[in-house]
Amino acid sequence: MWTADEIARLCYEHYGLRLPKQGKPEPNREWTLLAAMVKIQPAADQACNSPDKPAQVTKEVVSMGTGTKCIGQSKMRKSGDILNDSHAEIIARRSFQRYLLHQLHLAAALKEDSIFVPGTRRGLWKLRPDLLFVFFSSHTPCGDASIIPMLEFEDQPCCPVSRNWANNPSVKASGNLEAPEDKRKCEDPDSPVTKKMRLEPGTPDGVAHHQSFGNQESSPDPPSVSRCNLTTEELATVTGMAPSGAKVVDVYRTGAKCVPGEAGDSGKPGAAYHQVGLLRVKPGRGDRTSSMSCSDKLARWNVLGCQGALLMHFLEEPIYLSAVVIGKCPYSQEAMQRALTGRCHNISALPKGFAVQEVKIQQSGLLFEQSRCAVQVKRADGPGRLVPCGAAISWSAVPEQPLDVTANGFPQGTTKKGIQSLQASMARQECIGLHPGSNPENPRPPKQNMRT
Repeated sequence: MWTADEIARLCYEHYGLRLPKQGKPEPNREWTLLAAMVKIQPAADQACNSPDKPAQVTKEVVSMGTGTKCIGQSKMRKSGDILNDSHAEIIARRSFQRYLLHQLHLAAALKEDSIFVPGTRRGLWKLRPDLLFVFFSSHTPCGDASIIPMLEFEDQPCCPVSRNWANNPSVKASGNLEAPEDKRKCEDPDSPVTKKMRLEPGTPDGVAHHQSFGNQESSPDPPSVSRCNLTTEELATVTGMAPSGAKVVDVYRTGAKCVPGEAGDSGKPGAAYHQVGLLRVKPGRGDRTSSMSCSDKLARWNVLGCQGALLMHFLEEPIYLSAVVIGKCPYSQEAMQRALTGRCHNISALPKGFAVQEVKIQQSGLLFEQSRCAVQVKRADGPGRLVPCGAAISWSAVPEQPLDVTANGFPQGTTKKGIQSLQASMARQECIGLHPGSNPENPRPPKQNMRT
């Protein structure tokens, strides 16, 4: 019916044609992530199909999001006037919910082109049985799905941890598994560490080669971690994800932190650095976030559906993903299956209609042109730092205001004065019980929280 490359190509073309320049990365200086929801349905004319030919389908992007940012705990607001999580996957799903709400309006108005049909219970709706939705992301979701094995012929794309660092008493006491000084050196474009990071000619897809900074004067080769350095339990977490006979020397790292109360990462050098299968929160710059990783959220959608709690009041059954497609990037099929479905198999006592789904997971061989790797290759040794784009774009297949561009959780271009005016206005409305544009004779409608 469709291939992973077809889904990726459709999303990339939609990004280039339908999304404006505003909110996109600055060429050769910024990068971003892309995610989208694709609707797949049988073609309108099936008369030409024969038993020897597969059924023809139409593919349409119904929601799309870009973004890499997530606000810290100190910037969260009870008023709900700021977006907490602006990662591309979350924005695409939020835009998808707008699309579903619009389709519900069409169904209630008895429009034939709605994706919903009446359910068996009065007042409830269900998805047309001939439709399915495929979720696309240009990169593996942050969190558990990004902890994948690295073989001995690959380069570690993040700063390695020196062998004696994990035994540092000050680190153990603080519980911080990132060495602040080393992390700062990695982020400083003028530091000796960053200057040593160069694109190797033989490195695929522009993956940066990082040299060990455990000892600046030592051999430039990164430390190799052999199997004999790992315990049986540590080996079990990574050997099952590597090709048969391949030597696992490290893992791709995720910046997502274990949630409080979980058994934390060991921080040991090499393949045992991370503990897999744990719940994690997205990383922040100094200020810890409260947003769960994209891996955890995708796993939740695979059990509870993508529609959210509000729309579920009007639906007879949840709306599940039929497949997840990932663009060209560091990838492990086993890690994706573990993160999205494997961790959920023991969930029980779900309400009627809910169940853990065996979602189809595939990878495309097509690289997103504004991904970190693609931009890194284009700019080579260009001046300045390569940084993530600060803006996020939300697009939905709805007739009214389909597009939104935000930065730092607010509409792009919002000034500090504008934010303060908005807060003051909302505080006054809270006191007198009014909604903007209303009057004392008209009650205020329920407040919608932007963070959902």
